Amino acid sequence: MAPTLYMLPASPPCRAVVMTAKALGVEFVEKGIYFFRDDNVKKEFCKINPQHTIPTLVDEDGSVFWDSHAIMAYLVAKYAKNDSLYPQDIKKRAIVNQRLFFESSVIFFHMKNIACSILLDGKNFIESEEKEPLLESLKVLEKFLEDSEWMAGNSLTIADYSLVSSIASVNNVIPIDPEKYPKLIAWFQKCKELPEYEVTRKGQEEGAAMLNARLNMSFGKKYQ
Repeated sequence: MAPTLYMLPASPPCRAVVMTAKALGVEFVEKGIYFFRDDNVKKEFCKINPQHTIPTLVDEDGSVFWDSHAIMAYLVAKYAKNDSLYPQDIKKRAIVNQRLFFESSVIFFHMKNIACSILLDGKNFIESEEKEPLLESLKVLEKFLEDSEWMAGNSLTIADYSLVSSIASVNNVIPIDPEKYPKLIAWFQKCKELPEYEVTRKGQEEGAAMLNARLNMSFGKKYQ
């Protein structure tokens, strides 16, 4: 039996896991967890994951893993034919880990706060103090790409999957300026051309529609 992934297609962390699985040729049984239905706090799901977060992976033998970064690393360790997506070399892996932690603790953290204020608190605009940390993080990403093609070096890694999933969501509400961030835009476009990105496009568009439906302000032309 295939592993089961509890997920929401619009969620950036879930999309990152789906991208990794696609790259590895891994198929899931996908089970939707919808927060507006309180699926994440239902007794049966909390038994699986007491932290009641998504994505959550239940492997074929019943092993349970959550946090997108942990799941991606696990999938690579179990299914990859080589270590290119998550290098064994300790220095290369440290760089990948740093990018993953940056995505989790900075970019996704601030993007989630914005999304929650719109979807849960009913706000129809984004405060300038909510935007500023994300704009600062874009400068850091541009710096990451100063001497490399991908976020953690010159090879595609799970750090790219994690970051592009969040950056796609950021771009929906705070369009990335190609003049200020040319390397970031070039990387973003390259990621969007990956076959594994394509399988997450519908979920990304659903997330964008949910956010933009609540916003009553014009953000100008988005980078498509």
